[in-house]
Amino acid sequence: MALKERVGTVVSDKMDKTVVVAVKNRFPHPIYQKIISRTARYKVHDADNNCKVGDEVRITETRPLSASKRWKVAEVIRSNAQTKEGVK
Repeated sequence: MALKERVGTVVSDKMDKTVVVAVKNRFPHPIYQKIISRTARYKVHDADNNCKVGDEVRITETRPLSASKRWKVAEVIRSNAQTKEGVK
């Protein structure tokens, strides 16, 4: 069985070794064909506390790490610090 992967944005980093990642999914409505956007929020294991709010990350499915954590950070695609430096 292949491990699931998602790409999302970190929306909270207040917990120790855990971040909350929002993953947006866009799809057409089955009847009306209008594009619908749904957001799923995952609690993700971040062992080194590297992720900050606003970072874009890739997450992978893993074994249950706690009552609500089933995902871990695979890589940081774009860091919020890089985004802020680019704006200056």
